[in-house]
Amino acid sequence: MDPQEISVGVVGLGLMGCSITTCLLIAGHPVVAVAPIASDLIHAESRVCNHLKHSFENGLVANGPEFYIDQLTITEDYAQLSGCKLVIECTIENIAIKESVFKKVEQVIASDAVLASNTSAIPISTLQKLTIHPDRFFGLHWAEPAHTTRFLEIICGDESDKSKGEYLYELSHLWSKEPILVRKDIPGFITNRLMYAMYREAISLVENGYATVEDVDRSCRNNAGYFMTLMGVFRWMDLTGVAAYHTVMKDLLPTLDNSTHVPKLIDDIVKVGGNGVSNAHGFYEYAPGEARLWEDTFTAFSYEIRELALKYPHDVVKQKLPKEPDL
Repeated sequence: MDPQEISVGVVGLGLMGCSITTCLLIAGHPVVAVAPIASDLIHAESRVCNHLKHSFENGLVANGPEFYIDQLTITEDYAQLSGCKLVIECTIENIAIKESVFKKVEQVIASDAVLASNTSAIPISTLQKLTIHPDRFFGLHWAEPAHTTRFLEIICGDESDKSKGEYLYELSHLWSKEPILVRKDIPGFITNRLMYAMYREAISLVENGYATVEDVDRSCRNNAGYFMTLMGVFRWMDLTGVAAYHTVMKDLLPTLDNSTHVPKLIDDIVKVGGNGVSNAHGFYEYAPGEARLWEDTFTAFSYEIRELALKYPHDVVKQKLPKEPDL
């Protein structure tokens, strides 16, 4: 696969769309970035350039922003997607808006081009029913910032052509990902199902007075945060003794929160307009300028943790095993 010969379209140029665009440019793809909202045009190029600048300063790439930006077309014209072999929709989690985007995209792209959505919550099997060619439709679930993280879920819907899913799986390795191919559609996919189970339990512990928000976050940072960059939960259980987890599960699982409603703690924040760091109103209180500092600090951290994580790829131990002798 030569990324320079695979033009990719991105529709939606918010925070996520801009970092996905950056990832694709770094990989060598020509990118056509469509702004379905005119206001996105105001900030899109500067956001992408800023990502590329930080990537250069942190050694992620060997060239400055000008080297990559020549491969980027930012437009409101969907017709410019006509030569793209892959188009990724990155709009908000609203089915009506996504359907509108799919119709505009499918009017101009080739019948064998792949269409994907960066949804994190809507089932792919539901979205692909809104398209002309459901067999070429997939979910591509990224993590922010897309150009520094190794995470990517490729989700097949009920009608997806698995061979095209395998194509995306191979292609995503060019994006410096360790991808997950979700072969059967399920709400929330893999990562969100794991994470939201933890979010629910975290909120339950705070709401029921067992710990503070700060205590729960400290627990995550100093336990799961200590091993999860290297290994996932199954390898961790293998490493630390499967039998012990079996014993604990028998007594602990029945006591975990299994509520199906949105917890009051988060509901109260959202009802008064809170959105976390983006408007300095969330689970934590933020002094003037503190929220922006959290954004800047996370950006710096994402580059540093990436550098460490790349020293420990998924097959790091296999690489250390003695090589089998040639027969």
